[in-house]
Amino acid sequence: MQETPWYQIRNIEQLDSPALVVFPDRVRQNVERLVTAIDDLGRLRPHVKTHKSREATQLMLAAGIRKFKCATIAEAEMLAMVDAPDVLLAYQPVGAKQHRLIELIETYPQTTFACLVDNLTTAQQLSERAEAAGIKIPVYVDLNVGMNRTGIAPNDAVLTLYAELSQLPGVRPVGLHAYDGHIRNPDLAERTVVCDAAFAPVQQLAETLVARGFDRPVIVAGGSPTFPIHARRQGVECSPGTFIYWDYGYGTTLAEQPFLHAALVVARVISLPDATKLCLDLGHKSISAESDLGHRVTFLNAPDLRPIGQSEEHLVVEAREGHHFAIGDVLYGLPNHICPTCALYERAHTIENGQVTGEWRTIARDRTIHH
Repeated sequence: MQETPWYQIRNIEQLDSPALVVFPDRVRQNVERLVTAIDDLGRLRPHVKTHKSREATQLMLAAGIRKFKCATIAEAEMLAMVDAPDVLLAYQPVGAKQHRLIELIETYPQTTFACLVDNLTTAQQLSERAEAAGIKIPVYVDLNVGMNRTGIAPNDAVLTLYAELSQLPGVRPVGLHAYDGHIRNPDLAERTVVCDAAFAPVQQLAETLVARGFDRPVIVAGGSPTFPIHARRQGVECSPGTFIYWDYGYGTTLAEQPFLHAALVVARVISLPDATKLCLDLGHKSISAESDLGHRVTFLNAPDLRPIGQSEEHLVVEAREGHHFAIGDVLYGLPNHICPTCALYERAHTIENGQVTGEWRTIARDRTIHH
C-alpha cells in the first residue's frame, strides 16, 4: 500500500485555488529545530517577514523566543499585538515612518521597539520627534557588510556616528546590525570563510566601542544562509526568517539546515491547450515571480512539469507526450521563494491531519494593519 504524501489534502474540494496552505505541525517542528540549533534562546531574533502572521509568531513565543526582527511598521505592530517583548525594526525609518514608529511605542508600552540608523541626519530627525513625544528610542547602527543597499562600511566612521548618537536626547545607541544575505555559497565551509571575513570588522568595532567606554553593543547578524555560522559565535543575536516555512531555494542550497517545507501553493489544471501543455491557475499574482520562469515553483506531485509561460492569473507548463493530467487535477507547488509568495495571499489555510482546518491571516502584508 502506498503511503499518503505528507502534503496531500483529503478535503481538497473545499479549497479554492490558487491557495497558500500551511502545515502547523511542521511549523512547530521548524521552531523546535531552530531552538535546538543554538546554545541560548536569548540569542534568537527571528525575522517575521516570511510569515507575517500572529499565529506563527505565537508558536515562537510559546517556544520561549522573546526577540524578533521585522522590516515594516505593520510587521512591528503585528508583533506588538501578540505581546512580543522585544522588536527590532530592521529598517531605517524615514519621513512618516518615524511618526508611525513613535505611535507604536506609545500604543504598545509592553513591547520594547528599536530601529536602525545609518546616518546622523536621520538620527537627528528621529531624536527630535522622539524627544517631543517624551521618549528615547534604542537604535542600532546599520552596517554594510556586502549587501550594498543600506548601512555604512564597518570602519571608523561607525565609531564617530555611535558617539554622535550617544549625545542625542531622543535616541540611544545599543548595538550594531550586520545583515549578510549576499553570502549564500552552497558549500558550508566556503560560506563560513566568507562570513567570518565579513564579520571580523564588526567584532572589532564592538571591541573598540567597549574600549572607548560604551556598553558592549548588541550585535544582530545574519539571516538564514549564515545562521549556523553566527549561531556558534558567543553573544551574537541571529535572525533567520525563512526557517519557519522553508522553501525550494533554501532547501536545495542550504542542505545542512534541517528545516521542513511547511507551506505550499495549491493550484489546479484549468485548461488543456494542446496535447502536451497544461494551463494552471498559478499566475504572477499567486507565486513570487522574481526568479526566472523555470525556477518559480516545483510541483511535489508532478516534478517533471516545465513552466513555459506565465501571466497574471495563468501558468502554462509542458507535460510529457501521452500524459494523464485532466482538468481539475490538483498540484501541490513548493515555491522557490516563500517570503514574497506569502505576501501575495491575505490568508494561509491551515492543514492538519490532511484536512483544511482554519486559516492564519497574513495581516502584516498590508502596509497598515486595520483594526
